[in-house]
Amino acid sequence: MSWKGRSVLVTGAGGFIGSHLVETLQLEGARVRALVHYNAQGSIGNLRYLPPGVRQSVEIVAGDVRDPFAVRAHVSGMDSVFHLAALIGIPYSYVAPASYVATNINGTLNILEAARAEGCERIVITSTSETYGTAQYTPIDERHPLVGQSPYSASKIGADQLGISYHRAFELPLRIVRPFNTFGPRQSERAIIPTIISQALHGNGIVHLGSLDPKRDLTFVRDTIGGFLLLGEHPEAVGTVTNLGMGEARSVREMVEAVGKALGRTLDVRLDTKRVRPEQSEVQLLCADARKARSLGWSPSVTFEDGIAEVVSFLRESRAQDSVAGQYRI
Repeated sequence: MSWKGRSVLVTGAGGFIGSHLVETLQLEGARVRALVHYNAQGSIGNLRYLPPGVRQSVEIVAGDVRDPFAVRAHVSGMDSVFHLAALIGIPYSYVAPASYVATNINGTLNILEAARAEGCERIVITSTSETYGTAQYTPIDERHPLVGQSPYSASKIGADQLGISYHRAFELPLRIVRPFNTFGPRQSERAIIPTIISQALHGNGIVHLGSLDPKRDLTFVRDTIGGFLLLGEHPEAVGTVTNLGMGEARSVREMVEAVGKALGRTLDVRLDTKRVRPEQSEVQLLCADARKARSLGWSPSVTFEDGIAEVVSFLRESRAQDSVAGQYRI
């Protein structure tokens, strides 16, 4: 299986996972069109971290998945689509739920309609383990009930169901990839791993967090990308949902301890009430059953500890890099 010679649109290309996916596809020989969210500054987001030779070989375009006309234009001429564009911040979904419906549900609808009209051969819709809510049993397989515990998760459930309906109703050759928590370089410091590391590095070992009890299944970004590329080509993934996860749940408290160990120091954790989710909305446990992905050939290889070390290295260097990388614009 290979992506060499394929023409591929990646939405959400300026994001954490999207930028890694763009880079990997280009290095594999695909012709990549990278859609970043339009902004007045012309920023290309995390694509600024791509090596110059890679970045210059990628067609970077700006737009908004909420606009069906723009989406159709970006999909045109592409034989494959990886749809990662989404509003992802759970806390903001409590404040602006309509924005999540507009981007995550209507935006996905626009992608599905454009892919159908343009006759795309491979469509990958990105889901999230948040669609499962707090685990009713573990490990969580693809048959687990879907429970919207936040407006964000509800919008992603809606997007997934739209995708499945387009496969059943119109035979659209799509796959839904459901990653559990992915971490790695370029991830927003709002996410749990980089926020712990960043605060530890720049706050004299003091870390402000919400609840330390929730448990998450953490996969390093290179392994998540490997899953995307495998499932995007695998015929047995068509019309189905596939989990990507390590099958190991770690509490936030354990994540703090792991970061402290990597830094060679004990971290001082203090409660930040702004980071505490509403009680009925907090997802307490996510742990993947990824036997389906593994049966199709997915084989993650990066350990949690090695992944933490890479994020530490990235965050130590990123401030100096940003002073240069910030100049890159569309």
